[in-house]
Amino acid sequence: MKSYPRYLLTTVIILVAVAAVTYSYRDYVTNPWTRNGKVMSYVIQVTPRVTGPIVKMPIKDNQHVKAGDLLFEIDPRTFKVNLDQARANYDQTLDDIAVLEKQVEVTKASVSQAQSVISQVNSEIKAATSQLADVEIRLKRNSHLITKGAISEQHFDSVRIEHEVVTAEREQSTAALLVAQGDLLQAQATLAQARASLGAPGLDNARLRGAKAIVDQASLDLEFTRVVASVDGYVTNLTLQLGSHAAVNQPALALVDSSNFWIDAYFRETLVGSMREGDSALVTLMGYPDSPLSGKVDSLGWGTAQSDGSTGHNLLPNISPTFEWIRLAQRVPVKIRLDPLPEDITLRMGSTASVLVITGQ
Repeated sequence: MKSYPRYLLTTVIILVAVAAVTYSYRDYVTNPWTRNGKVMSYVIQVTPRVTGPIVKMPIKDNQHVKAGDLLFEIDPRTFKVNLDQARANYDQTLDDIAVLEKQVEVTKASVSQAQSVISQVNSEIKAATSQLADVEIRLKRNSHLITKGAISEQHFDSVRIEHEVVTAEREQSTAALLVAQGDLLQAQATLAQARASLGAPGLDNARLRGAKAIVDQASLDLEFTRVVASVDGYVTNLTLQLGSHAAVNQPALALVDSSNFWIDAYFRETLVGSMREGDSALVTLMGYPDSPLSGKVDSLGWGTAQSDGSTGHNLLPNISPTFEWIRLAQRVPVKIRLDPLPEDITLRMGSTASVLVITGQ
């Protein structure tokens, strides 16, 4: 009977241990935790947009820069020359357009003059036609009278000569009309050609817009010789030197965004089912073990890359051997947005972190 208290104590200890393990396991499942976390940020690959040697570089490796600060400058002399040439071409285009505008005005005047000549010749033809009709009536009447001896030969000859003169004048005016019409057609063709050469008026002129585009491009190229920071951040792994040749569209240095840090925590797929965006998170950095940070779940990843099936030797797929009775849970990335940091904590991209997510809130 004396052994009962000992058995009872052992039973209580076992029950307490089971309860503690059960509680710990339930807490681990309810509030997932992982030591596989990384401090992340955006990395801007600073890429020149023009090519040339670097003549100025006021930065050094691991320096903090502000958005708009000069990172390096490419030799601008060639691009200044290109800009001057583009501006000269633009000025020449303005002069050419002014000449073409004058040509259009001159050809307009030629068209107006030809139209005026046609109008004048038409008036002359009309007058000659009317005069010819009157002379023909008198000639016909005098022809009848002369057969009867009612008029003299001299009077009849004067009427006949007048008829011939008026007829010649009318034919001359008709020929002049044909010439004037030809001049009008030529003037109109010249005007159309001058207008086509001139193009649209004002700033809509194609030649002027093309010349301005060349100036704008040359101005941009000159501006691109100064490469500035696009965000606040840290210059990392700087290998450039003065005199280095910067190539267009070739990354020259990396800039870590210092205003956009977050934590990527990799949880087993069996633990993310209860997580939701907005869940509170507790983050412990390996570099600051006594200063836990608070944050929230920003998002959960929707996919991970698999090594099995990737192309290997002889273009055959890589397949890793596995034991059929062991199934490893995949890791799912969970993005944690941190709350405002204490002043004594500095985040560095790639640093290790442990993350606890509190679910079911």
